[in-house]
Amino acid sequence: MSSKLKFRLALVLCCVMMMSIFAGCGGSESAPDDSGSQGEVIKLGFLGALTGSVANYGIPGKKGMEMAIEEINASGGILGHQVEGVYDDNKGETTDITAIAKKYITRDKVVAMVGDPCTGLTQVAGRIAQDNEVVILSAGATGTGVVEIGDYVYRNTLLDIYAAPAVVDWMVNQKGWKNIAMITSLNNGYSTALTPVFKAAIADKGGNIVLDESINDGETDFTAQVTKLKNAGADVLVFTGYYTEAALIMNEVQKQNLDIVLVGGDGLYGQDLATLGKSAVEEKVIFYCGFSSDQPGPETAAFLESYRAKYNEEPDMFSAQYYDAVYILKKAMEDANSTDPKVFKTELAKLKDYPGVSGNTTFGPDREPIKSPVCLITIKDGKFALLEKIPVNVE
Repeated sequence: MSSKLKFRLALVLCCVMMMSIFAGCGGSESAPDDSGSQGEVIKLGFLGALTGSVANYGIPGKKGMEMAIEEINASGGILGHQVEGVYDDNKGETTDITAIAKKYITRDKVVAMVGDPCTGLTQVAGRIAQDNEVVILSAGATGTGVVEIGDYVYRNTLLDIYAAPAVVDWMVNQKGWKNIAMITSLNNGYSTALTPVFKAAIADKGGNIVLDESINDGETDFTAQVTKLKNAGADVLVFTGYYTEAALIMNEVQKQNLDIVLVGGDGLYGQDLATLGKSAVEEKVIFYCGFSSDQPGPETAAFLESYRAKYNEEPDMFSAQYYDAVYILKKAMEDANSTDPKVFKTELAKLKDYPGVSGNTTFGPDREPIKSPVCLITIKDGKFALLEKIPVNVE
């Protein structure tokens, strides 16, 4: 090769290198965020049961999450990136949610997980999220020992420690139900955690526990418990378990011609309560939660209209809270100008007065959600209906 040819070749290579350098610098004056390439998809992992005993929580939750993601993508995504939901069925089982959470993080590369509504399952997934520095935002877990796992773990639901005392105060001082029967499901972590909260509130508000019985999830014959209830002189029954057993208990109450109201937590919020209980639960079951489609504010009204148009059904607390959770994550990423959970978790912790469809949400110094009021829900004509809204003391 001649010296002239070598010189020309070197000159061409030099020009190519210079062009590469300038191309890498870019022409925009705006500071780039650290959220990855412009075409990168943001993945959010769904945690919930689509089959099994708690599918009444996960199925509407998935619909709420899907609708939020569709809306966000239609309006340009998050920081210019489209959002993709990853949906697996944990069946309400610890082994399943363990495998799914690990898959979401290691294989699907999600930046956050939304759910699970059950406290025990959230604790399992929360430890995995914390260990792997991925955010988890539970759309329903109300028991203790959740956010305590670490600074990647959040929830956006009304807590039992605030809601139950407000409900007991309403029972004792407004309804005059001072003699209270309790039934706990011993193999249900939600129930065993909620019962002590109710008992402490009953003692504090001047109520009397006249019967303290137990069952197990999966049982179907509650003849013995209702017979004891019939002879206990109770004004009201507090059941701290889930909707299936509540319906079956009330069927037995009706069978034994006992006139009594069953009160419980948001674990009773499942359509199977009305389907299985039928006339036995009509205006005879009252439970608390943080959402009602009755008396909606502007944000809730818009959500209701969109949800009904899309699914041809009524949304519930779980669809609303999953929907809100996705938008809360969006706000945190945009406030942080990053989709890196190590970065946006800091902005998530600063959430204040977020106007969601399930109520205004603020994260306190302990990252626990502060929400008020609590909605008391009953069943009328086979559908959930707002009975009353009562204030919650969160001090």
